[in-house]
Amino acid sequence: MSPTREGSFRLFRLLGIDVHVHWSWFFVAIYSISNRVQRYESPVWGALEYLALFLIVLLHEFGHALACRQVGGRADQIVLWPLGGVAYVNPPQRPGATLWSIAAGPLVNVLLLPVLWGLLYADTRLGGTPATPDRHGFFRYLLLMDFMVLCFNLLPVYPLDGGQILRSLLWYPLGKARSLMVSTIVGFLGGVGLIGLAVWWQSIWTGIMALYLLNNCWSSFQQAKGLRKIERLPRRPEFACPSCHTAPPLGNYWLCPQCRQPFDPFATSSVCPHCSAVLERVTCPDCGEGRAQRVWDVTIRDA
Repeated sequence: MSPTREGSFRLFRLLGIDVHVHWSWFFVAIYSISNRVQRYESPVWGALEYLALFLIVLLHEFGHALACRQVGGRADQIVLWPLGGVAYVNPPQRPGATLWSIAAGPLVNVLLLPVLWGLLYADTRLGGTPATPDRHGFFRYLLLMDFMVLCFNLLPVYPLDGGQILRSLLWYPLGKARSLMVSTIVGFLGGVGLIGLAVWWQSIWTGIMALYLLNNCWSSFQQAKGLRKIERLPRRPEFACPSCHTAPPLGNYWLCPQCRQPFDPFATSSVCPHCSAVLERVTCPDCGEGRAQRVWDVTIRDA
């Protein structure tokens, strides 16, 4: 289960994106700060370090959201919670668009590395190591945190960025459904490996994260099985989705908005044969986009 706005409140809105924080984040923040202050002579630096981690994660999520918008997708919400952050992105259902939307998050961390290293180097040149150990340690931990966020997210464990990048690359040769299935299987193996590390390190947080990832892998695996069933359905080659250009399945797979009876809008020009109600938007079962049925016609004629 992914975090949602339930149990969270909005911090601010930036560039049309609402940033929410789950209430439990504050309890974890207090616990984390209490551990971090032991590294410094002044406890203020421990609080600043955790807030800096908050900022690094937030920039990472904004990278996802802005990249998704760049390729024509929708992204208007970020939720921060104890195990990290989630940018709710809905890119066009094409492998290239999905790949860029996911890869942009880790790319932000890559771009931050030379900036943070430059701050650490400048502080060293200014004699920060012996004179101001708290400040120098702060820059050092900042660089380490960004590197760790980058490495963790690049693990090929679905739904981490690495797993989703793997899925996007496999999408080209394997297709939408099989690429998701293969990625979740790899994710299962990675999740089991993380559980082993959690036992070895005796880390509760690593175990919680591993269970969260395994739960998401299972949900995505079930989704992949559903997508495979949809892909195998007979198709209407005379039509195509305006968004993903996939032909719609042949059969009664759409529900009438009025009588809730299934029918095929492509056989009846979107008019329900049971009650004569009109289906205003025909949802593509492959990409989830809903468009008027006449637009599907225009796509074919323009092609």
